[in-house]
Amino acid sequence: MISVANLLVNNRVPGNYFATDAYVQSDLELGLLENRRGDRLVALPETLIQGIYAGLDKETGQATRLVLFNCGRWWGKNFYIRFREELTDYYGQALADMTMAEFLQCLQQCWITHGWGKIEFDQSHQQRGFLLIKTWNSPFASQAPNSDRPVCHFEAGILSSFFSQLTSKDLHCIQISCESLGADCNRFLLGLTKRIEPAEVMVENQVEHTTIMEKLCA
Repeated sequence: MISVANLLVNNRVPGNYFATDAYVQSDLELGLLENRRGDRLVALPETLIQGIYAGLDKETGQATRLVLFNCGRWWGKNFYIRFREELTDYYGQALADMTMAEFLQCLQQCWITHGWGKIEFDQSHQQRGFLLIKTWNSPFASQAPNSDRPVCHFEAGILSSFFSQLTSKDLHCIQISCESLGADCNRFLLGLTKRIEPAEVMVENQVEHTTIMEKLCA
């Protein structure tokens, strides 16, 4: 028989760390949002996201994509550090010691709790050196101005930096489909820069994501 005592770690059974009800703490009187460690959280209203896109477009023009991507890389670096520290402190084990299923579950719940929508990982192209990441209900895709190209450059930067640190490799990320263009989801292609560079040209030429993957994996 399994002993209940053996299930307890520091007199508790670790649960879902990023569960929204437990992770987000609010103080209505002070107008503060904090996570369960007491770190500040920031709520971004739709008008602010719209203003960021509009302001960057006016000030930087076509460089907006690069600016947002680099901002995402900087933010993703800090996000990875916080993500690793929080899980290590809570579960009492290094991120590298977690099973893939545990890691993915935590990241998926974290993505939802922070209000970025839903995220899934398609590992069917892993043997070719590519990881396909899918997201739904992105606030960046829904609030971006009209464009004939994918618009989630900030998220692409986050994913690039996060997985670069996770794998200790310099990975690049390119968005190959976008909800703002009527796609069923946002697709981000992650891999070594030289391997996925051809996808950038195809995205600019508005090639379908299925064709892009077929050509890259050929």
